[in-house]
Amino acid sequence: MTLDHLALRERRANGLPVEASGEKQHWARRVLTSPWTWVLLGATLIYAACLVWLYHTSIQETPVEGGTIPGLNASAIKRSARLAAPTLLAWIGVFVLVDRFRPMRLILWWLALGWGACVSTASSMVINTWAGQEMAIVGPGDPATGARTAVFVAPFVEEATKATILFLLAMALRYRIVTRLQAVSLAGLSGAGFAFTENILYYSRAIVYSSVTIETGDPEAALAEIVLLRGLKTAFGHPLFTILAGIALVIGLRSASKVVRIIAPLVGFLVASLAHMVFNFLASTGMDPNYMAIIGWIMVLSLVLHLVRQALAEGRRIGDRLTDYVSMGWLPAEAVRAFSRQRTRWHSLFNAVSHGWRPLLATFRLQRTMTELAHLRDSQLRGLVDAAGHGRERELLDRARELWPVAVTDPKVQRFHLPRFPNPVAWWRRRRRPISGPTTGASPLGSPEYSPVDPRWAPPKG
Repeated sequence: MTLDHLALRERRANGLPVEASGEKQHWARRVLTSPWTWVLLGATLIYAACLVWLYHTSIQETPVEGGTIPGLNASAIKRSARLAAPTLLAWIGVFVLVDRFRPMRLILWWLALGWGACVSTASSMVINTWAGQEMAIVGPGDPATGARTAVFVAPFVEEATKATILFLLAMALRYRIVTRLQAVSLAGLSGAGFAFTENILYYSRAIVYSSVTIETGDPEAALAEIVLLRGLKTAFGHPLFTILAGIALVIGLRSASKVVRIIAPLVGFLVASLAHMVFNFLASTGMDPNYMAIIGWIMVLSLVLHLVRQALAEGRRIGDRLTDYVSMGWLPAEAVRAFSRQRTRWHSLFNAVSHGWRPLLATFRLQRTMTELAHLRDSQLRGLVDAAGHGRERELLDRARELWPVAVTDPKVQRFHLPRFPNPVAWWRRRRRPISGPTTGASPLGSPEYSPVDPRWAPPKG
């Protein structure tokens, strides 16, 4: 579909995607001309620069009154990364699985995770240190590690830096971020990345401190204790706080009220910062970590129940919006059942694997197309997208009609194709079967190659 200049402006004003028209380009040209390629490259370079700065900063000695605090070393950092990796991998698996009905692109997951692990950590370290110095905290050690900084400064700074990537993605992809499940996925990855880098620093400090201070006792026991505390008992901290801000951000994005769009993200940030402040206060006052873990995981359980309800509500919303198109005669009736139930979608993808690469790809694309169509309809009903969405509707409907004959839409009918294993007995019998027929080279009577005419016959020469 070719769009004129006015239609193109209306599409962009509503945040709707504009598909390239004309002759299909080579995949290499599409990759090089895609803005996401350069966003990925630029963000990765920024993340690498932040990690390099964090490394050089952490290995330097910190002068204090009466001596110096030794810096970290490469061996301690490498070991700490291995100890912190299981917690990060577990959170990545959880948050990727949460984003199901309309999964984000892999690049968005990487942007959120890398931002939390690199940019947010580096910027928070700079701001917290500066704020600790301005608050005139006295005593040996890094000013950023003081109790007042941890309670009154760090929560606001860290939650702001972690949530920045959410606001940037929301400004660029407000049409794409439409559910709380997506917000939880992106916010959780940002918080998990931040916790991963912070855990590396904490574990490394414990390793270095216990190696130079004899009063610590058994260094391995001290390291195991802090790994158990930060890697398991209180591992919910940073992801949970950032998720609170992310949910509030999506509430604002999906509201037609300008007041709610402004107030909801602000309230979410304040709630996340307040929860972080309470957590740091209890940790600073020496509260039993087991009590903190129980309280925190109860909050996580309540969040899980909320997400389950949201997933069920998301399926009902998709079904209702697709029913609108069925009523108008633009979609078949079976589309509602095929794309509004998550288990049916998974079943279709599972069966499509046995049908070949082309049906599998078509099934995946059709599910994403129908989900986008349902959310587009929902945005139009909410007043978030104006008449410019009709053109996008036609594009999605045309794409669905092209993919439908190839894709797997009814897993009960289009069943999983079991592979055909070779029969060794039949193969051996075919090998041992004697070859019968005339010695002249003619095929035996009754065979598919038999012909009543002698193949050697030909008109007389000359």
